[in-house]
Amino acid sequence: MLLGTVLVLLLLGGGPASAHAALSGTDPADGSVVKASPRAITLTFTESVGLLDDSFRVLDPDNQRVRTGKAEHAEGRADTVSVALPEKLDTGTFTVAWRVVSEDSHPVSGAFTFSVGEPSATRAVLPSGADGNPVTDGLYNIGRDLAYIGAALLIGAAAFVALCRPPDRRPLRALLLGGGWALAGSTVFLFFLRGPYEAGTGPAGMFDPSGLTRTLSGRPGLALVARLVLLAAAAVLLLRQSRRETPSRAGLATGAVLAVGLALTWAGAEHASAGIQVPAAMTSSVLHLLAMAVWMGGLPALLLLLHRASVPSAVVIRFSRLAGASVAVLVATGVYQSWRGLGSWSALTDTTYGRLLLAKLAAVAVLLAAGALSRRTVRRGTAVPATTAPAAEAREESRVPEPAGVVAGVSGSASVPTGASGSASVPAGASGTSETASAPGADPAPGGDGPAADPAEGGSAARGDGGSAPAAPAPRRRPLSPAEDSRRRALRRSVLFEVAVSVVVLLLTTILTGTLPGRAAAEAAAAEQSAGLPVASVTIIPFDAGLGMRGKVQVTLDPGRVGDNIVQAVVYGPDGGFVSIPELRLSFTLPSQDIGPLDAKLTDRGGYWASDGLSLPIPGTWEMKATVRVTDTDQVSETKPVEIVR
Repeated sequence: MLLGTVLVLLLLGGGPASAHAALSGTDPADGSVVKASPRAITLTFTESVGLLDDSFRVLDPDNQRVRTGKAEHAEGRADTVSVALPEKLDTGTFTVAWRVVSEDSHPVSGAFTFSVGEPSATRAVLPSGADGNPVTDGLYNIGRDLAYIGAALLIGAAAFVALCRPPDRRPLRALLLGGGWALAGSTVFLFFLRGPYEAGTGPAGMFDPSGLTRTLSGRPGLALVARLVLLAAAAVLLLRQSRRETPSRAGLATGAVLAVGLALTWAGAEHASAGIQVPAAMTSSVLHLLAMAVWMGGLPALLLLLHRASVPSAVVIRFSRLAGASVAVLVATGVYQSWRGLGSWSALTDTTYGRLLLAKLAAVAVLLAAGALSRRTVRRGTAVPATTAPAAEAREESRVPEPAGVVAGVSGSASVPTGASGSASVPAGASGTSETASAPGADPAPGGDGPAADPAEGGSAARGDGGSAPAAPAPRRRPLSPAEDSRRRALRRSVLFEVAVSVVVLLLTTILTGTLPGRAAAEAAAAEQSAGLPVASVTIIPFDAGLGMRGKVQVTLDPGRVGDNIVQAVVYGPDGGFVSIPELRLSFTLPSQDIGPLDAKLTDRGGYWASDGLSLPIPGTWEMKATVRVTDTDQVSETKPVEIVR
């Protein structure tokens, strides 16, 4: 249903770009050859960007860094940046490596080239950090994963305690402490690593004072500091509420406010904070994160109780309703965020963001399938009509909760046996969480330390002589039958599987928040096309002339469109190094229109072959034929298709 709704919304149209800046234009243009040395380099993005101390690095044809001015926003525009160049640049090809911070807190980087006078025989090597440091990026992603998991455990376990009201909260203290420490530790780690992550340097610079100062002055850093303050307040609240048997209303209200505040520290520094419909997007993001935490954090809380204590059936009913509401919120907010991030039907399969979203939907489908398996397992052990459910639930609420072995899935209905009178099937709500509870006389889960069962009701029993008999002792717990124990173990395994899949969903969520949304990628491509930004076409043609004379020809058509093109070709040997050959010819034919062959008229430029006068008149799939003469008498010809666009 979620996937279908997303696809319907995608058909309703696009709109402006959303979040995660992408490069839409450069001046000089990528791959262009300019006659005179430019005075400055200007980059235009789809969103506002922030600058770093080392946002631009320009390398000359000899791979030496060019001294430039300070990078700044051009003409007061937050989406355009510029850096001044020296008055006179040497002839040859220059490489520009850039790195900025998107408005949604994620660094984006790239590189392009331009040539002054004519292209160089060799190109510059990108400096380290141009595309980020893989170690720093990996560590930062691990910290974000731990932050999501910690938030789910902390908020989910707290919501389970406050709203489901289990009689024995002691086993859940480990989840609360673990979630709190995981979230606090990952937040501190992310704060110190933020500087190297933005700059694309190694993790050794995480204690650099300049990087810490820049982090404190930016929105992502302030969000991390706010998260630590909220966590400290949450710790004080949990400490006070732990001394009470039941949470107070003031405590519940304060906890809800703190949970919303924690969710805002993500929404205020991620994709929701930039692009279209920011207020609606941030509201949706907060609700999505809270619903995720309540549902996925509640599952391990229930699983922990199943292993360490008995679970009253009333607790299961409350969690079922809570999970149902959470799943409904997740569906509504997930549909909106998917539409906002994708923007088009094709983005589902043509962009990394869309493919990751499909993977997340597949993981959620597996989660729901595990819930369906739990429901079937429950139904095999339940034979009482559902019409007894209201009366059974009323009896359950009117007495002290009795311990029972319970397991929850994610779809289906809840089956709650209620005592000697029989068992009742209780609907699970919109979420479809599946539960089952053993009879009050059954033993708790293995290793359980839950409360003892209520003593049997009753007073005196008449003796044969009319005297009053002493009160009857509480009945002994009936041991589980092999079939009941087998079902309980199977359900417990299914819940454990659901928890494992939930972790996968959280990991995919982390990756999604750091990926360029499909809508932004589409606008960047459209901006390039409308601005006439050249897009070079690179084709690799392998050849084998025999007797070990083999290699490949790398042919670059710039811009690779209809009209005049610059052709550059480099020949590589079998070891991947440059090789010199006596002759290289290149011709183009369009069989569908019976055009060609058109000779590219390559000339040897000292290390590479090039031509400035190739004109391709119409678009289509052209056949590019390369003839490589490796000796005075030996040559070989190979053909590769190349797409020429308008």
